[in-house]
Amino acid sequence: MERLERIGALTLRQDDALPLLGTDSLLLSRFATVRPRARVLDLGCGVGVLGILLAQRAGDLTLDGVERNPQAAELARRNLEENGLRGSIVTGDLRERSVFSQGHYDLIVSNPPYFPVHSGPAASRRSAEARNEGCCTLEELCAAAAPRLKTGGRFALVYRAERLTDLLCALRAQALEPKRLRLVQARADKPPKLVLLEAVRQGRPGLKTEPVLLLNETI
Repeated sequence: MERLERIGALTLRQDDALPLLGTDSLLLSRFATVRPRARVLDLGCGVGVLGILLAQRAGDLTLDGVERNPQAAELARRNLEENGLRGSIVTGDLRERSVFSQGHYDLIVSNPPYFPVHSGPAASRRSAEARNEGCCTLEELCAAAAPRLKTGGRFALVYRAERLTDLLCALRAQALEPKRLRLVQARADKPPKLVLLEAVRQGRPGLKTEPVLLLNETI
């Protein structure tokens, strides 16, 4: 069933048959470095949640996205159009080099699957594809992001804290230098569950670790 939600001055169309707006997307949209008039690409954009959230933070963005699920991609197009936002959504595989220009983007964002195939918690049919890497591995995601960024462009994503080493290695293998990192905990007495990370294409070494984000004080 389709639903319409208000996000500030904008609206977001979602469907109960697809993954819905969650805490991880909210956190990533607040963490990513986004400036007015930036060209932004969302890899695996779903219904376009991150684009709508980023448009609340900075004006005059170009919001492109690629999504393999045709139903989700169509909702993402409607979300752009109904909010008067500039950009385009491609239905396809983010690993295809022909999808969107190379060396073009100021910022790429992604809320990717967290778990390798056959691992992680059990998932419903609706969310299984969004949870595991059956369609795109972490290494493939980073390889898709790097060439589409301008030199000095940023790649921001949210990921499982337990896979931080995998994430850092995958980024550096594509000349995406980790520059900002923030761990996310539910409470002060709980271990980190998520990590927010931003890397810069061809950036110099030097990682800034920001204060831990406590969800019970934020959301």
